[in-house]
Amino acid sequence: MSQRLVSLNPDLSRLRAEGLDISIGKSKHLFIRDVPYVNAAKEIKCGIIASVLDLAGETTIPPESHVVFFVGEPPCDEHGSVLPGVSQNINQALGEGLVPKHQISRKPTTGPNPGKYADYYEKIKTYIAIICSPAQALDQTVTPYTRPVVVADEEDDSVFKYLDTAATKAGIVAANRKLEGPKIAIIGIGGVGSYVLDFVAKTPVAEIHLFDRDVFLNHNAFRCPGASSLEDLSKKQMKVDYLAGIYSRMRKRIIPHNCFIDELSVDQLKEMSFVFICIDKGTGKRLIVERLQEWGMPFIDVGMGIQLGEDNTLGGIVTVTTSTAIKRDHVRCRTAFSDGEAANEYSQNVQISELNALNAALAVIKWKKLCGYFDDVTKEHYCAYTIRSNRLISEDIHEA
Repeated sequence: MSQRLVSLNPDLSRLRAEGLDISIGKSKHLFIRDVPYVNAAKEIKCGIIASVLDLAGETTIPPESHVVFFVGEPPCDEHGSVLPGVSQNINQALGEGLVPKHQISRKPTTGPNPGKYADYYEKIKTYIAIICSPAQALDQTVTPYTRPVVVADEEDDSVFKYLDTAATKAGIVAANRKLEGPKIAIIGIGGVGSYVLDFVAKTPVAEIHLFDRDVFLNHNAFRCPGASSLEDLSKKQMKVDYLAGIYSRMRKRIIPHNCFIDELSVDQLKEMSFVFICIDKGTGKRLIVERLQEWGMPFIDVGMGIQLGEDNTLGGIVTVTTSTAIKRDHVRCRTAFSDGEAANEYSQNVQISELNALNAALAVIKWKKLCGYFDDVTKEHYCAYTIRSNRLISEDIHEA
């Protein structure tokens, strides 16, 4: 619950975004850890600021009390004298085994309500300055802005094993919530599919299902994100197991399916909310597309046609074909349903990871547009990038 409350409230989120070690205890106290201060021996130590947290439901309201508790020795100035406003011999349990011995009282003198802090950002920043300034006078390198790793709380039911503090810092938490809930399928996790996984794994979708039956080998290491070790390759793991293991370090609910999609397995896609088709086998793709169209399920098919020229330069096109409830009639003429295209060097595992990443990025951007995350004026359902001319086109536009 503590991390959720921080994310929901701008004043608390701002403190975290600046790098403070902020948390909320079950007793509804706000804690700031690793706060540098000076003790009576003029030594620099680290303590904890604690404040009662006033809430209306899950929303912070202006603090009713201007005081804070302090866990540690009495905070002093750089000469070892106790700071003004510090009361000692306080004995109030705050939960989590914390019993502060000191209380600090410092009322604000400016603002629309003198004597009252406008919010918790103003209150905590005031006390940070009061307590830390003497320590910084002795050693200017010390800082309370430690930027700790923020672990998600179990009761928050987050899909992540640690929090996306970048979203908080950028102020896009509300936008990210538009991506919560769906079950995403990625069919084929080779070159493009592995990058789709990389991008989607960093969103709060409920589940990510991986479908592939190939072994992760040397050429795969040169077509997907990251850097595989020799030990990784020597294990000859299935692609789905290898990549699920990598991204499960970051998030939960990545489900590997060691199979291709065929007549026996295609019904597994009925449980999905959205499907990324990242395979170049046309006959298998036909079955998937026909069933998804029949079920009315939205999907994106990625494609890449690369040719090797006489002067040993690679040219070709990268495509993203989208099918949604508002437009599906273009899919059959945009999707390749034949196998063994002799002129397509990509089918021979040409190592072009930057095109894999571009193809995946265009697909994921379109998916996020469909979710309302990115602005979408064109509403194109077919996008193509041509290498030679460096041209990006949008076609099959839905006319409202």
